[in-house]
Amino acid sequence: MIANTTTKTTAAPAFRTGDERLIKLTAGAATKVSTLLTKQGRPNGVLRVAVVGGGCSGLQYKMDLQDAPANRDILVETAGVRVVVDPKSALYVTGSELDYLDTLDGGFKVKNPNAATSCSCGESFSA
Repeated sequence: MIANTTTKTTAAPAFRTGDERLIKLTAGAATKVSTLLTKQGRPNGVLRVAVVGGGCSGLQYKMDLQDAPANRDILVETAGVRVVVDPKSALYVTGSELDYLDTLDGGFKVKNPNAATSCSCGESFSA
């Protein structure tokens, strides 16, 4: 009798590597993201930047801290931080800069050259 010996292999996610032409973080944003990743116990984690439907202008940014890139993601290392963007969101954020302002009306701000219009609060845009 022949034994059925199958071995399970867990392949690492298949992601691509991009550069700062896709998305760039300022020093302030990089410091804040690094601090948040460390507080969450993810010093080697990534910042996910996505564009989803919603908001006053039709599209809005969604940001999340995660452990690693997922399949099909584009990984960009900028200002010492690893940022991942899915291929669909990459169409909307190419050339963007993410900044962080530590003020009352601050927080994360996206400067997006692809945004045709944005709402007054800066949380959503249309392309």
